[in-house]
Amino acid sequence: MKKIASFTVNHDKLQKGMYISRVDGDVITYDIRMKTPNAGDYLSNGALHTFEHLFATYARNSALSDSVIYVGPMGCRTGFYFLLRDRVSRADALALVRESFAFIEQFEGEIPGSRREECGNYLEHDLSGAKETAADMLRVLKNWTPEKMKYEA
Repeated sequence: MKKIASFTVNHDKLQKGMYISRVDGDVITYDIRMKTPNAGDYLSNGALHTFEHLFATYARNSALSDSVIYVGPMGCRTGFYFLLRDRVSRADALALVRESFAFIEQFEGEIPGSRREECGNYLEHDLSGAKETAADMLRVLKNWTPEKMKYEA
């Protein structure tokens, strides 16, 4: 079998940030790396789950909602994949991620979609962990630019 593109990235060199993972036709897959791979520090399941609910809710209610295809966590628990139509500029994608993370950092109240009838694992949420992750990533992405969205060779 062919090796998939994400397995060809040297994870020993990958740092926190936002990268273009791949482009498939009119879809851009962004790799939002929130933890350094293989460093022993990963997103907890509860924080990851809550982050997913809040990130997806914000992005799908934004001005760019028609271009949002998918928001979801990586199985390795080091980040998220964010898929957008290519009609969204890289600068606007970065701005949306920053806005989403600011929303998460400030969020108070009931987590959207966290009731038993709405969620397959409604008991496993961690709002404070999601907020801490958002705050950390806002620092990482503060001076990030579209030019930095390339994986290091």
